[in-house]
Amino acid sequence: MRLAVLCLVASAVLPSLSRAQVPVFAITPEESTVQFSVKASVTLAGKFDKWDATLTFPSTDVTTGVLDIKIQADSVNTGSGMKDGKLKGKDFFDVKQDPYITFHSNKIVQTGPTTLDMPGTFTIRGVSKPETLTFTVAGEGTGTGSIKGQWPSTVRNSV
Repeated sequence: MRLAVLCLVASAVLPSLSRAQVPVFAITPEESTVQFSVKASVTLAGKFDKWDATLTFPSTDVTTGVLDIKIQADSVNTGSGMKDGKLKGKDFFDVKQDPYITFHSNKIVQTGPTTLDMPGTFTIRGVSKPETLTFTVAGEGTGTGSIKGQWPSTVRNSV
């Protein structure tokens, strides 16, 4: 199985910042989604209903940002109970053995005026691999905004 796309679409509340303040992003599940696409014999797409994500900055230097995403794999939702059951099973997410899909990054690399790369560790089915999440930021300086991130299609699990 290949996990082709796992992305975080987040509406972030961005406080108005002076240079001396530390940036804080509130990523809320009510206004955000974690979506996926699986390429197997049939392409499958859906989302995860239960997850937490935090994006914090220990300083005003954007490169010090820390991103943590923790997804409850059994909250997979394709709109089909049969497909969800298959994805929760041993052949795919194996939610009984490995209930969480996680990503942790403690570095941000600005790649353009509105794009950022976050290299980190992606863990699925108990297997951790280095991956980079790419973000596009919109709404900077307005008090609210959005970020959209995507892992490249090379992300795979251990099946």
